Amino acid sequence: MDPTAPGPGIPTIRVRGLKKAFGSNLVLNGVDLEIAAGESLVVIGGSGSGKSVLLKCILGLLPPDAGSIEVDGEETVGLPEREMDRVRRKFGMLFQSAALFDSLPVWENVAFGLIQGRDMKRDEARKLAEKRLADVGLEPGIGLLFPAELSGGMRKRVGLARAIATDPEIIFFDEPTTGLDPIMGHIIDNLIAKLTSRLGATGLSITHDMASARRISTRMAMLYKGRIVWAGPTADIDRSGNPYVEQFIHGSAEGPIDIPLQDHFA
Repeated sequence: MDPTAPGPGIPTIRVRGLKKAFGSNLVLNGVDLEIAAGESLVVIGGSGSGKSVLLKCILGLLPPDAGSIEVDGEETVGLPEREMDRVRRKFGMLFQSAALFDSLPVWENVAFGLIQGRDMKRDEARKLAEKRLADVGLEPGIGLLFPAELSGGMRKRVGLARAIATDPEIIFFDEPTTGLDPIMGHIIDNLIAKLTSRLGATGLSITHDMASARRISTRMAMLYKGRIVWAGPTADIDRSGNPYVEQFIHGSAEGPIDIPLQDHFA
């Protein structure tokens, strides 16, 4: 399966030859990836495989050492920060820990991008925030609470409401079910799939949770040792024929994936 196979038209995101190292640690070693408009791509891989670094490079939070990143056909590597901010206006982001501002009430967390990034009046932004909270199954009264008063699942839903508040064209999801019990994880995944589809947005997620990956993706790609080793439709993941994918999705200790272990009992 060709991991660089283009979708119809200009890809929403195109990554070519992306490299990133920290000292002698080469994290990304020539990543090639394309995401078509309206597609929900999930990048899977174990801890330390480079998923978060890939996401940060695409978001413009880390400068790559080499390679190209295009968003809607526009090269973003090397863009001045002001121009990168313009590109980021297309983005929504659900952070792994929700990353809410503890000093702001929930509604203002949801409306933050509208008020600070779009100069929307506070009353108007609050009404829209309440609509987005309803979209993720939270009552308007939740908007008056502070993040510390919420459960983990509620915080994640508030983070999702914030991610969709600006009607983004592209939504990024960083380990969306981490820290949640299986039932709440399933609820969050269903919300992600429903809302991304309703917005007509392109989704890019990173996770090591295969159950979550299957629920929210239309396509998957596996990152291993800084490269995409397989990509294809989610429906094909169980018959990929790729030994790295097969070992990962079955959680097997036996296979080509290196798992450094120290024998403390020797």
